[in-house]
Amino acid sequence: MGGGRPDETSRMPWRWRWGVAAGAVVLLTAGCGSVEQRRTAARDAAVGFERALGAEDGAAVCAVLAPAVRDELEQSSGTPCEEAIREEGVPFVAAAEDEVEGVDVAGRQARVEFSADTLFLSRFSDGWKVLAAGCAPRPERPYRCLLKGD
Repeated sequence: MGGGRPDETSRMPWRWRWGVAAGAVVLLTAGCGSVEQRRTAARDAAVGFERALGAEDGAAVCAVLAPAVRDELEQSSGTPCEEAIREEGVPFVAAAEDEVEGVDVAGRQARVEFSADTLFLSRFSDGWKVLAAGCAPRPERPYRCLLKGD
């Protein structure tokens, strides 16, 4: 009479645990790949920003700036971003992928370090954007950045 039912019920927790364990392995494996993808994308955006600065391509620089940074730049200078960025004096690095000294990613935020500059970026729906540039570390204090938004 229903002798098979207790066996099925006793197997359910094992199957459930196996499914959870398998799902965790998949998530951990996928998570590692996505972290590397985020690091690469943040690095590429930072390199593109530095290259655009070096080429004095105001439109390309402004395209990589976060909206708040672009707005702050335009408001403080009273000129369009493409003109204002040339006047800011943000140092640039002759950027190549192998000149990146470090990339730290935490969620949607990233820090990309070059020998002469540090950039802070954030992930937006249309890609990584620069939140701050021309940043220099200060012992036991926040970075000092030449270009940043409020």
